[in-house]
Amino acid sequence: MATMPSGHTHYKHLASLSPKKTDRDALSRLLQKSRRRLDVFRDIDSADQGQILLTQSTRVQSFLINRLHNDELIVILNHLDPDRATQLIRNLPAKRGKRLSHQLSQQIKEKVEFLLRFHPKTAAGMMDVDYVLVHPQDNFGQIAKAIQEHDAQTGRPPIVLCEEAGKILGEVPVHVLALHPKTTQADGYYRKIPTVLYNEDERAVVNTFLHHPHRKIVVLDDDRSVLGIIHSDDILALVDKRNVHDLFKFAGVSSEEDALDSAWTKFRSRWVWLVINLGTAFLAASVVGLFEDTISKFTLLAVYMPIVAGMGGNAATQTLAVSVRGLVMKEIDLKTGWSFVGREAFAGLLNGLLNGVIVALVATIFNQSPMLGLVLAIAMIVNLVIAGFFGAVIPLIMKSLGKDPAASATIFITTCTDVGGFFVFLGLAKMILVK
Repeated sequence: MATMPSGHTHYKHLASLSPKKTDRDALSRLLQKSRRRLDVFRDIDSADQGQILLTQSTRVQSFLINRLHNDELIVILNHLDPDRATQLIRNLPAKRGKRLSHQLSQQIKEKVEFLLRFHPKTAAGMMDVDYVLVHPQDNFGQIAKAIQEHDAQTGRPPIVLCEEAGKILGEVPVHVLALHPKTTQADGYYRKIPTVLYNEDERAVVNTFLHHPHRKIVVLDDDRSVLGIIHSDDILALVDKRNVHDLFKFAGVSSEEDALDSAWTKFRSRWVWLVINLGTAFLAASVVGLFEDTISKFTLLAVYMPIVAGMGGNAATQTLAVSVRGLVMKEIDLKTGWSFVGREAFAGLLNGLLNGVIVALVATIFNQSPMLGLVLAIAMIVNLVIAGFFGAVIPLIMKSLGKDPAASATIFITTCTDVGGFFVFLGLAKMILVK
């Protein structure tokens, strides 16, 4: 069981991550001038350097941290909240991080060393230890005095948690103190607050927050005593980070890649995905090659081929997005997701009917070819059903195999829609249009 450091005060997290207006020019220059990045960063006021450093990507953070002197980092860390200082220290080599943590001001040193004991991707790794513990029998006058003491020590008001016999009862909102006499006891004025165990992973923390949309989550030790607090902005930052990470992987781009990175860095981040996509493109091209004679005899087919393939790809992307979101939220899995697959396939059928009628009318009116319209309509229907089915089932299979569906499913789904769409479209054209 972990022992908490003494003194618990709430810090303003959201503000600490938002650079002041006066820093925006420096922040812009920091992003644009990689060769002078260190000089630009050193020109920023030391009280704001930590805030700006936390807004940067992992690559930029590492670039700056590895080039700053220890005494410069100590100044930056002493201006940060303990949990934010801990976050930066974790990005340092172990020996250097340990050496710096020993040199921190006494105000945050104990808390930082306490937080460093925990794995960063657990509830304890996300928490801070700044709060005040009170009992139900404590009156508002006593609580106000405790708040004043902490405010005098740190310059920030505390979070007030009510506990009894070492068990958390809830949070006493600070504004309640101003509405009642000082002799009023805390009992009856605390409100329930969600809790997680210290060793729960990030996913469990996010799920707890989604099911209990509260401003904070209390982190408990094995004996159910309070270890720390996780704030909603920390959880939202984690969700945003995951969304961006998934978006990068979905596009086949490394999450460590910055917009202003060199061409060589961008090449190394992307080449694997592009080579894999090239292989699947050759597979689709081989299907088209089977119908070379058909295309040469009816050249309008080449005009409509991108439409069939493009619509299938777009529909599959829509289904994939819903599938990944359902997997993340644990709404579906391989065992229970077959009804979801069926609904997506049926939605593909409905969309195929609608778009098939439209493309058939276009081919009939502009190309004077009702039979081409019929072929396009059938191909569109079949390809959108394929898109709905494989866009739903492939992420489920990837997840069951332990693979990230956002990163791996895209290639296979696109291959299914391209190969299936071309085969159906050109196959029907060969049977119906070519005599």
